[in-house]
Amino acid sequence: MTAFQFSELFVGALLLAMLAKLWLAQRHLAHIAAHRSEVPQAFRAQIDLAAHQKAADYTSAKTRFSMLGALFDAALLLAFTLGGGIQWITDACQRAFSTPIAQGMAVIVSVLLLFSLLEMPFGLYRTFVIEARYGFNKMTLALYLADALKGLLLGAALGLPLLFGVLWLMERMGGNWWLYVWGVWVVFNLLLLFIYPTFIAPLFNKFQPLQDEALKVRIEALLKKCGFTASGLFVMDGSRRSTHGNAYFTGFGKTKRIVFFDTLLSRLAPSEIEAVLAHELGHFKRHHVLKRIVFTFTMSLGFLWLLAQLMQASWFYQGLGVTTPSTSLSTALALLLFFLVLPVFSFLLHPLMSAYSRRHEFEADAYAAKQTDGRDLAGALVKMYQDNAATLTPDPLYSTFYDSHPPAPVRIARLQTLEGGHS
Repeated sequence: MTAFQFSELFVGALLLAMLAKLWLAQRHLAHIAAHRSEVPQAFRAQIDLAAHQKAADYTSAKTRFSMLGALFDAALLLAFTLGGGIQWITDACQRAFSTPIAQGMAVIVSVLLLFSLLEMPFGLYRTFVIEARYGFNKMTLALYLADALKGLLLGAALGLPLLFGVLWLMERMGGNWWLYVWGVWVVFNLLLLFIYPTFIAPLFNKFQPLQDEALKVRIEALLKKCGFTASGLFVMDGSRRSTHGNAYFTGFGKTKRIVFFDTLLSRLAPSEIEAVLAHELGHFKRHHVLKRIVFTFTMSLGFLWLLAQLMQASWFYQGLGVTTPSTSLSTALALLLFFLVLPVFSFLLHPLMSAYSRRHEFEADAYAAKQTDGRDLAGALVKMYQDNAATLTPDPLYSTFYDSHPPAPVRIARLQTLEGGHS
């Protein structure tokens, strides 16, 4: 393949992905608008027209904004690749640093920082305009900036040593470097799973032990029934940043924690909280977490192998607007370019990934319906749809392509066919 041919392939894939994103978004907007005036029959007893229309307007606003964001991201990617942005940064870093690894790290960090800074206005608008307009945002600008600074410092503390190790292995381990890098990547991610609940999450939120004794007894009985052990039950101050509610498991092995947003506890009945927890337990009992970890690690191994092949080809660099680098910089530039353009070429895999995730959600729902009453889970989901202003009428094709969870009508209808368990 020549550099020109790869440039054509890259631009064609980017154009195809952009057209698909815009077309799907337009379908989504049209479908929501066509069903805005009437609450779906299955939800009329729980959700009024005003709440339904708020969800429609909120989802439409986010979708329109995502279209603008997608166009900006595509333009930014073109500017950094074929527009010569990465080449300019590479030249500057070669003048500023003397060692190959320092040059490579400087190039990668500079590009990532510039991407983050240029995209920051979109995050600010999303939080302080869209989320605020619909009553969800509780963050102040000071808190937003503090979170951003913490994230930057945390990324530097964890990411810079990892990046140094990866570049060192890529240069020193010969043709099989990708196996060594993959091993480091696996260990790094498993370590993060262990330390996240205790050391990372508390940097951003406060976690208090669950105080409701009656609810605590109820939850502990469910955990015992399901054969699940956790290091604690915690309530997170989600209301400090948003009115959105959720519950989740975090950690790995003995560090597993069950975390409830305070906004969720204030909204759901005890039986509904138990049902939501049973759904999350279903993910563990059906080994979804382990399957996703294995899948992710397998995919990363394949990507690293592919990168090892591409970094030997001059057309890969030149086709993305970078002069064929010296050996000292080829590793860093190959790593950067590969992961910048990978989303473009893997875009059409979205429906497969979404289908895999939705299958897991159905399995977790089925597990919850056996351990608790399926009607409680359905009731909890309806309240969460309403509180989070999630549309009840997504475009079916858009949902198939993007949604990791089944659309509300399908999910509730499936739950209604399942027999409730006994608490």
